Amino acid sequence: MNKRAAIYLRVSTREQSTNAQRAELLTVAKRAGWEIVEVYEDAGISGAKGRDQRPAFDRLLKDATRRRFDIVMAWSVDRLGRSLQHLVVTLAELQAAGIDLYLRQQAIDTTTPSGRALFQMLGVFAEFERAMIRERVQAGIDRARSAGQRLGRPKLGDAKDPAKKRPGLADAIRASLEEGVSIRRAAKIHDVGVSTVQRIKAAA
Repeated sequence: MNKRAAIYLRVSTREQSTNAQRAELLTVAKRAGWEIVEVYEDAGISGAKGRDQRPAFDRLLKDATRRRFDIVMAWSVDRLGRSLQHLVVTLAELQAAGIDLYLRQQAIDTTTPSGRALFQMLGVFAEFERAMIRERVQAGIDRARSAGQRLGRPKLGDAKDPAKKRPGLADAIRASLEEGVSIRRAAKIHDVGVSTVQRIKAAA
């Protein structure tokens, strides 16, 4: 059965065009016999921005978890993200969903044996990334304590707020966000709702 492919396009400014990226990736898909099910495009958005600020990219990853396609195609690795941390998280999410990846400029195709070896290596990088987040979160808590911020038991009226029920949670979430972790991923890491993370980010 032919693979279902999704194309992700991104340019950093409105003056730039995704036409060249689109044409080349469509040609590759046709040659490989892949069916394009959707094109996701973020125009005028920097790759340094998090997932929550790149609507098409966010929708792409959500659709990946729903298995709407079998492979994601992009012009270059920097279309997916500008930081190693963001890139590792993205590739780990695709791998967990069983989605392949094709990157034109880096000649990466995880439908091939060499490409699959790349995905296997991601587990090591993903664990390293999680360890770094935990270390920086703890450093954030330590800084808060040294600055005299109260991290003890919550007041009685705060019982319904997860950030106040769990000492140090708000500082840990803020530390994650400062490291570039998206709102949804921060919520998953700290086992809270997205609204809790959004509230903490807004109050920062």
